[in-house]
Amino acid sequence: MRKIPVYSHPAAGWPALISSTRKLMDYQTFLRGSVSVLKSNQPQGGFDCPGCAWPDHKSHKRIDVCENGIKVIASETMTKKADAQFFARHTVTELQGWSGYELEHSGRLSEPLYYDAVQDRYVPISWEAAYQCIAEQLGQLDSPDEALFYTSGRVTNEPAFMYQLFVRSFGTNNLPDCSNMCHEPTSVMLGKQLGVGKATVMLEDFEQAKLILMFGQNPATNHPRMLEMLAHAHEQGCQILSINPMREQGLSRFRNPQKPTHMAAGQSDDMIDEVVQIQIGGDAALLTGIAKWLIENDRINHDFITTHTSGFEPLKQWLTEQSWTDIEQGCGIAQTEIIRLAKLVADSPATICTWGMGITQHVQGDDNVAMITNLLLLMGMIGIEGAGASPVRGHSNVQGDRTMGIHERPSKTLLDSLERVFERPMPKEHGYDVVTGAKALIEGKLKVFMGMGGNYAVAAPDTSAIEQALTTTQLNIFVGTKLNETMLYPGAHNLILPCLGRTERIVTAKGEQFATIEDSMCQIVPTQGTLAPVSDALKSEAQIVADIATHVLKTDTDIPWLAMSEDFDLIRDYIAQAIDGFENFNTRIRAAERGFHLYHPARHRVWNTDSGKAQFIVPQYPITYVAAQMADTAVALNDGFKPSGNDSDQEIEQKIWQLTSVRSHDQFNTMIFGYNDRYRQTNRRDVLFMHPDEMSRLGWQKGDQVMVSRHASSSSHTAHKNKPRVLGPLILTEMDIAANAVAAYYPECNDLFDLDTHAPDSHIPAYKSTTVILERVNTSVQTAEPV
Repeated sequence: MRKIPVYSHPAAGWPALISSTRKLMDYQTFLRGSVSVLKSNQPQGGFDCPGCAWPDHKSHKRIDVCENGIKVIASETMTKKADAQFFARHTVTELQGWSGYELEHSGRLSEPLYYDAVQDRYVPISWEAAYQCIAEQLGQLDSPDEALFYTSGRVTNEPAFMYQLFVRSFGTNNLPDCSNMCHEPTSVMLGKQLGVGKATVMLEDFEQAKLILMFGQNPATNHPRMLEMLAHAHEQGCQILSINPMREQGLSRFRNPQKPTHMAAGQSDDMIDEVVQIQIGGDAALLTGIAKWLIENDRINHDFITTHTSGFEPLKQWLTEQSWTDIEQGCGIAQTEIIRLAKLVADSPATICTWGMGITQHVQGDDNVAMITNLLLLMGMIGIEGAGASPVRGHSNVQGDRTMGIHERPSKTLLDSLERVFERPMPKEHGYDVVTGAKALIEGKLKVFMGMGGNYAVAAPDTSAIEQALTTTQLNIFVGTKLNETMLYPGAHNLILPCLGRTERIVTAKGEQFATIEDSMCQIVPTQGTLAPVSDALKSEAQIVADIATHVLKTDTDIPWLAMSEDFDLIRDYIAQAIDGFENFNTRIRAAERGFHLYHPARHRVWNTDSGKAQFIVPQYPITYVAAQMADTAVALNDGFKPSGNDSDQEIEQKIWQLTSVRSHDQFNTMIFGYNDRYRQTNRRDVLFMHPDEMSRLGWQKGDQVMVSRHASSSSHTAHKNKPRVLGPLILTEMDIAANAVAAYYPECNDLFDLDTHAPDSHIPAYKSTTVILERVNTSVQTAEPV
């Protein structure tokens, strides 16, 4: 397929600065937000930007924040309030009709609120009355397992540790978090294969790498600070390949706002040498072809494999059995091209594989991570400088929350440690993750839902079913800074508890407090807001957890909850006793400007796995899985699921596509900052991206309206059971995307995804690869280009 130039300018540069300034003004926080921008990611008295989990470089910059980070900061630092007066003007039923953009811009939550069903409005409630309501409702449960306690990755380490301790002291491991929806295959498979489910690289390794393979990533939108490191690595002679169904326009060149000469003279740095445009869901097949060639041509590291690994022979046998025909069909790349890529891998003395959710969010997401790790192990690329596994997380502390014990499947080591330190029993039975928790909610098994940040219903599949299920609970509790859709589907009792943001000061009776986070590469860094809170009624997350714990547990605990919430050093002392790697936490976090790096055994070729060695794993799914799913959909169409009546076999084949979800350049997770997706040249969200060659093949054109539907599984747990899922009409828009593939914006397309379609071990929903049917409903709609 021909390449299509859509966005011809370098990433970042003046457009990023202009867009950032406009966003500060849009949120009416130009001065307050600008002050915070200067404090973002600063080593002394600064806060860690909540915009992503990319690490800070050891070199200090006066301004160390990207366009995406500035948008998140603008959102948090706005002084407009969603307070009692706001809710007096708007009923909850009315707000249910608002868009994500409108809710995001409604203002900061500034006082505790309770849903009044008679008025259909949120009304003010005192903190004490809110806590009494929580204690009463939790006390009426037949079992602690009837409550679900969700966590967002924006929560810092100290309140996260307190939160999991409270939930387990209450008696359940129902602790799902946003990792269940983003990098869970990374955590599960790296844990099985290397012993720790985290990156084996440090930021400095990117400066020494000779080959970087980027799988399923769009850094220009999702973690723009990575662009500088990619440009620097490329300048040092590193070859960088992007393996992605989409040719992301923000990855070709980078104009660094930190370089005045770049900005003044219009210069830019190259980043990506080439794009390997695979089919959606074709990563495991491509990696299979590379690994197959490396083994069959004896271009692997035998010494490393013999000394450090287990399971090589079963993988070798499986690779031998895979035909090149199936490999080509599975990834859409010719054998000759795969062999060329394999030779690049074979010749590289230092290779980093880095990946995002384009790898993980598939039914075969576990297999994708396993095959990346298999490739690194074949070449001995774990435990040497300039090489290793580099998953890039989204939320700034999603990895830290998991380290602190936010996990529905806790290890025995963690539970034993908590029992030793706090001298009380901890629940042993595994709890609900996001998928199983949502199913339990829909099936009426849960009576209480609590969200420590996040937008649970909108982030998960089957959004409308989860929203409806929330209205059947006895109690919903939402701790957050901004209003979102999940808060608008109240049960019998519904509470909104407003908390301080990352940019705001936490001052207690013990003085000003700082917290910590863990970035994508296991660095623990301090974070301390500097702004006055937007409201005197706000409380820190640690204070809210402590208050709830003292009201709910009452005399059933001697844990000093309130003392911990007033003195974060005390929390860190407990973390040091309970969590491996945090010994002398308070001393170490103050000893260096940018914190400390957690010990990673695999980085030192120590393997804390079941076998005591790094583990090769054979994939569970056939490499032609996506093609098989498309064939099954064709059968379903022939058997009667025909949105437009009787079609010929050729017409049926033309209608079956693979859909992937994407995020706009003007959003962060479910937070919608605006409608301008600069790199994709669109200013609306109701769009369906398709390659123009594919439009021509169908006789369609840009601007056509298209309905997207999906044949529903009979095993569905929701109202979609045995019914097609339908989205649209969407406006057809150009994108340089692989053949037979289309893309739509997340979270608007979430009702196309279901809770039953997920990876087998990690349970991650298949947001990135779903078979759909396309139907053009009428002709073109005029669309304006983005400003």
